Order: sequence, then C-alpha cells, then structure tokens
Amino acid sequence: MTIQESIRDLNRRAVVRSAEIVAEVRSDEWDVPTPCAGWTLRRLLAHMTAQHLGFAAAAGGETSDASVWEEKPLPDPGRAYADAVGTVLDAFAADGVLEREFWLPEIHPKMRFPAARAISFHFLDYVVHGWDVAASLGIPAAYDADLLDAAAEVARTEVPEGPGRERPGAAFRPPLTLTGRESAEDRLLAVLGRDPAWSPK
Repeated sequence: MTIQESIRDLNRRAVVRSAEIVAEVRSDEWDVPTPCAGWTLRRLLAHMTAQHLGFAAAAGGETSDASVWEEKPLPDPGRAYADAVGTVLDAFAADGVLEREFWLPEIHPKMRFPAARAISFHFLDYVVHGWDVAASLGIPAAYDADLLDAAAEVARTEVPEGPGRERPGAAFRPPLTLTGRESAEDRLLAVLGRDPAWSPK
C-alpha cells in the first residue's frame, strides 16, 4: 500500500501520538521555549490547534473563509488541542473525503489540492510538531518507525529546498548536515532544518 493509499491511517496515528505528547504538558510549562524560533509552547499549541481546525474546514469543503485558520489565544491550550484533534480526525474520516479537493490558503490562496496530498502535508506537520512539543518537554517523541519512514518520503517529495526556507516564519528551515550515524528521526528532522539535539535548557 502506498503512502497516499494509507495516508488517513498514518495521519491519525501521528496526530493521536501528538495528543499523547501534549497531554504530558504541566500547567507551569506553557511558557517554555520550543524549537520554533521565538515561540513558547503556548504559541505553538495555538498554531497546532488552528491548523487542525483549518484542515478540518478544508476537508468539509470550505473554499473562501480564511478566518478558520487564524490562531487565537487559548485559555486552556491542552483542552483546546484535544478538542481540535477530535475535530480534524473526524473530518478526515468522513465518507467521500478522499474524493475532494482541499483549499489550503496558507499554502496557496487559489490552488486546490487532492485530499490525499493535502492530508500528507498535515501528517508531516504533526510528526514534526509532535517532536517540537516533546523536545520542549525533554521527553522522546517515540514515533513508530513506519511513521518516520512515511514522513521522510513526504518531506522528500513535498518540501522544496531553496530560498523559501530562508524566509522569516518558514515552516521548515534549510537542511542541516549530520554525520550519517543518526536515527531515522534525526535524519527527518535535519532534512527539514530542525536540530535533533535541540534542548530548551
């Protein structure tokens, strides 16, 4: 089975794992730094929550209201994230969703993306953002090997290199050079410009 054929299950497992990691956040940890430059854990969760809701709206056929993608202050980030996880997984599991096209205004204001491809973008984001949260907490992300392999394939095919990665606020930075002895997780992070050895300390 190809990644495109299994993308909903891969995505579901990655998102569920991200929710498990977020559930580990203590109430006094929301303002710790993250691998996303300048972002606290609270800001990262606001972004992750908004992205879930935006993708869920796209899966439901939204094609014009970009406000569904806007980040909002979250009085209870953990609860808001858990609720958004349920929303996006339900939206992606709906009958007929794989026959639709998604409007993703943060990627392109006019293009429509085939559902499986759009869900693969979401999948890669949440493997990486789950690691971001885990790194902020100093715990392992502990993704299954097949999720890391699939995320690496999506990264190779869907994340272009070039000057776009140098822009402020770019989702992924230029690739980092590793020694060649690192784990599959380390290699995935490095190709997307994340330092696998990053620590909040």
